[in-house]
Amino acid sequence: MRTVAVVLAGGTGRRFGAAGETGTGQADAGGAGSSLPKQLLVLAGTTLLERSVAAFDAAPGVDEVLVVMAAGFTELATQVLGAIGYRKLTGVIEGGAARADSTRRAITALSGAAGGDRNVLFHDAARPLVDQRIIADCVTALGSWQAVGVVVPASDTMVEMTDGAITRVLPRQSLARCQTPQGFRLSVISRAHELAAADPAFTEAAATDDCGVVVRYLPDVTIRAVSGSQRNLKITYPSDLAVAEALLRS
Repeated sequence: MRTVAVVLAGGTGRRFGAAGETGTGQADAGGAGSSLPKQLLVLAGTTLLERSVAAFDAAPGVDEVLVVMAAGFTELATQVLGAIGYRKLTGVIEGGAARADSTRRAITALSGAAGGDRNVLFHDAARPLVDQRIIADCVTALGSWQAVGVVVPASDTMVEMTDGAITRVLPRQSLARCQTPQGFRLSVISRAHELAAADPAFTEAAATDDCGVVVRYLPDVTIRAVSGSQRNLKITYPSDLAVAEALLRS
C-alpha cells in the first residue's frame, strides 16, 4: 500500500511572536520585520518547512509528499521547495483556519486522487528534526494497524489544575507526550473527520491533533503507539529555535 506524507504548514505561529524575537540571530526567511509564517523560519540556513519535507522525501517507505501551507503563502512555499527539487513532492495546497481544516483539505485532495485507499502520515512542519527511524517505524506499524501515534514518555510529574490551583496529580507512568507524524489509513482518518465535521460541538472543543479526532469519533479503532524522540521537538516559542540549533550542532 502506498504511503503519502502530508506536511502540515498551515498555522500562522501566533505563539511564536514577532519576527526578530527568536534570540538566535535568525528571525525568519524574510529577515527582521517579516510577517512570514513560522514554517518559513530559518534553522541553521534551512527553513523549517524544507527540513520537514526533506525528511520524508528521503524516507524509503514514503511514496509522495503533499504540503498544506498557510493561506496566502502557497506560491512562496512552492518557489522555496521547487528550488530544491524534491522528487516526491506532488503539490502544495492552501490550508484552512484551524488544524482540522487543513487536515480535511489534505484528505479531500488525496481522496480525489486515483489509487484507492493508502496510508497517510500527518506531520507538523514545526517539527523539523524528525528522524528516519521514527518515519520508518510509523510506516512499518501501519502495515498492521489502522492508526499510529508517535509518543515519548512523560518525564515530569503531570497535574490537573482548576483556577490556578493544582487539583490532582496524574499517574506519570501511564502518560506520554504526543509528537508527529501520526499515521492512518486514509479511509479511517477520512471517516473520523467526516464525523467531526458533522458534530456542532467539535468546533467548541476541537481536538489538537488527528489522533484526538480518531479517539473521539472512532473509539473502536486502536491507535498503536510508536516511540518518538526528545530530539523531535516542536518549534513553538523563540527559545525552541536555539534548542534546535544546539541539537543540530550536537
